[in-house]
Amino acid sequence: QVQLVESGGGLVQAGGSLRLSCAASGSIFRFIEMGWYRQAPGNQRELVAVITKDGSTNYADSVTGRFSISRDNAKNTVYLQMNSMKSEDTAVYYCNAKFYAINNWGQGTKVTVSS
Repeated sequence: QVQLVESGGGLVQAGGSLRLSCAASGSIFRFIEMGWYRQAPGNQRELVAVITKDGSTNYADSVTGRFSISRDNAKNTVYLQMNSMKSEDTAVYYCNAKFYAINNWGQGTKVTVSS
């Protein structure tokens, strides 16, 4: 099993920045595809960004050019750098780990962008 713990959420003004972190347990982190998803009130959970074990990245159109996902395999941690934030980025952000039958989620961290 892979346990995930997110941190870094909070309140930020529109145009500002936040960096989310997700720390993973276990020894297989470097093999795992990691992702960030978000869910706004009344909406379905949606993909924000993913990073493969090889470092390839993919982003939702709504965050391309503003958000950046990265990973530090030595620290078992994945990051989401969020810049030029907008009110529509307000949501609970979840970390996700995929590896064969593993599909685990963190508890979520709330991000609120004030306009």
